[in-house]
Amino acid sequence: MDFTVITALIGIVATLSGIILGWSARAKEAKNEVRKDAEIDTVIRMDMEYLKRGVDDIRIEQRAQGQRMDVMGERLTRVEESSKQAHKRIDRIEQKEE
Repeated sequence: MDFTVITALIGIVATLSGIILGWSARAKEAKNEVRKDAEIDTVIRMDMEYLKRGVDDIRIEQRAQGQRMDVMGERLTRVEESSKQAHKRIDRIEQKEE
C-alpha cells in the first residue's frame, strides 16, 4: 500500500470517528437537557401545587373570618339595641327625678 492511501484511510477513519463521537456527545447532551427540563418542570409543578394549597387555605380562613364578622355584626346590633333601651330607661329615671 502506498503511503498516501494509508494517510487517506487514516483521515477518513479520523473523520468518521469524529462524527460518531460528536453525534454521541450531542445525543448525551440532549438527554441531559431533557432531564434538566423535566427536573425544572417538576419543581415548577410542585411550587404551583404548594401555592394552590396556600391559596385554598387563605380562602378557608377568609370564609371563617367572614363568618366571625357576621356573628360580631349580629352581636353589635344586639348590644346597640340593649344600650338604646338602657338609655331610654335612664332618661325615664332622670325625668322622674326632676
